[in-house]
Amino acid sequence: MPGPEGELHAHDYRVEVVVERRELDARGMVCDLDVLTESLVEIVAQVDGQDLERIRPEGTAAVTVEVFAGWVHARLADRLREAGGDVLAVRVWESADAFGGYRGPV
Repeated sequence: MPGPEGELHAHDYRVEVVVERRELDARGMVCDLDVLTESLVEIVAQVDGQDLERIRPEGTAAVTVEVFAGWVHARLADRLREAGGDVLAVRVWESADAFGGYRGPV
């Protein structure tokens, strides 16, 4: 992409995650929040302070917030399925008023 957006620059992202389930489990939960928190900590450790170009899928022009959200979704899906989730929505905010997201089954 042409500059300035196409030039290497930093962002502080906020990731919002919503886990859905058809029915609550026997404990009255959608999923175990400890599992979700642990998974998110691991994901943040992989990208904090890193060039996000390393997660860019082949064939995409850039790591957009939508691409980033899809990447987070893919890394959370298996763990959240085991923890009880059916659907996962991920939003990645790059500022207070700019975000993109991805929602799909886990």
